[in-house]
Amino acid sequence: MTQIKSLEETSSAETRLAAAGIVLPELPAPGGNYLSAKTVGTLVYLAGVISSDEHGVVTGQVSDVDAGYRAARLCGLTQLAVLKRHLGSLDAVKSAVSVNGYVNAPEGFADSPKVVNGFSDLLVEIFGDAGRHVRAAVGVSALPRNAMVEVQMVVEIF
Repeated sequence: MTQIKSLEETSSAETRLAAAGIVLPELPAPGGNYLSAKTVGTLVYLAGVISSDEHGVVTGQVSDVDAGYRAARLCGLTQLAVLKRHLGSLDAVKSAVSVNGYVNAPEGFADSPKVVNGFSDLLVEIFGDAGRHVRAAVGVSALPRNAMVEVQMVVEIF
């Protein structure tokens, strides 16, 4: 009996990205003496990126989960752009391994995990099951340039 494969099984990350109509952002130069990505063996370590869009840095403390979720997704788009520049294609990614999300949050804000879901959900949207990862989602009192969210990650490559 022939099995019909799901879209996830038959399409690549690059295909899913295009099908979703996602255009990756232009990347700024690193803001210091560090690399945006570094490959060690089959792992690629990505420096933290802050929430930004075509208008600049998305700033401020998270006042509602939806705004934070969108800011975290913006971090995801930037990290995908870093990966594509570093690897040449997102299809070189075997799996997402680890994500550390930092949320510019007021004291007592308990929903940092819901905010960082904006990043995690994007990885699963683009990489399918290979986008699932371990993660930390931490509320902090300040981030560079008053960004709303910062995310760093590690991926495994083929």
